[in-house]
Amino acid sequence: MEAVSEAAAEGERLSLAAGVPPPIPERLQQRDAERREEAERRRRERDAQTVEEEQSDFFTAAFARERDAVEALLGPELDEAAGGGAEPAATRVLEEAAGRLQSLQRLLTDSVRFLAPYEVRQAQATVARLQGALSERRLQVQPKKRFAFRARKKESAVAQESPKDAERPQASSEATLSSSGPSADPECGFSRVEGQELQLGPAELLQRDVVLSQLTSCRVRLCGNPNTLMMRGCRDCTVLCGPVSTSALVEDCSGCLLALACQQLRTHHVTQTSFYVQVTSRAMLEDCSGVRFAPYTWSYVGIEADFETSGLDRSRDNWSQVDDFNWLARDQSSPNWSVVPEEERVSDWS
Repeated sequence: MEAVSEAAAEGERLSLAAGVPPPIPERLQQRDAERREEAERRRRERDAQTVEEEQSDFFTAAFARERDAVEALLGPELDEAAGGGAEPAATRVLEEAAGRLQSLQRLLTDSVRFLAPYEVRQAQATVARLQGALSERRLQVQPKKRFAFRARKKESAVAQESPKDAERPQASSEATLSSSGPSADPECGFSRVEGQELQLGPAELLQRDVVLSQLTSCRVRLCGNPNTLMMRGCRDCTVLCGPVSTSALVEDCSGCLLALACQQLRTHHVTQTSFYVQVTSRAMLEDCSGVRFAPYTWSYVGIEADFETSGLDRSRDNWSQVDDFNWLARDQSSPNWSVVPEEERVSDWS
């Protein structure tokens, strides 16, 4: 041992005499490499945090700017346009507000990945508030159109239907509010109907605010592109809906099945209900139980054109990404919702 030590010391003296530094022990080299790696990791984390903070700051400023613009359009600017007695001017202001509100929703959707959960909830609440204000202002400014109940289909027409369709009462034409064209009332839909099959087409739905309320055991087909969808107080219903440009709200419903595509889905007091959805942001549950989710698979003739007019990004689909406001534990799944097993999913929508 002493001989080895003396040899090492002699080697070190010879190296110093020759101007060559002695070799660094391997363990010191390893420690130095670990320290460098840790320093690099911390630098990357600081850089990433800086980028996220910058993105969050940009979102906050851009969101506030668009929010203020929409509020101004729905407030003083719309009052001024409507006060002049020119309906086209007021309509243009409403359409500009609707367009900016869609941009606001897209900004939120594109920013979700780097925002804190509380920031997402606040922004979603703001968008929902503005969408409600837009619907109210439309009703105030645009005059309601006269409507009439459509005539019942003749017996001969019913006889030509397939036996499967004939089993359901074909009363949608009786419950539908008739519209005279593209300038129809922006709020359309069905209310207080039981055990009937209901349907609206593209011309009736295009960028309208659709309301389904207090329906029982009904089958509803909405083949078109609404601006918003509100479903409230429905029981044991099937609702098949085309792409919704902005948000869908389902409230106080039970035993239902819904298929729809939208930017934002909000549910309140919903039980034992299945959603087949395409959502560009995350679905939100509040006071719900027994809710299940699956991908959006319903289709109809013309759905591709409706997706184009809706402005929805078909490459963004968060159908299984759900926020439950009544379940805050991050390490455990919420017991209030689940994914529909593949073997149980609806494949035949006819």
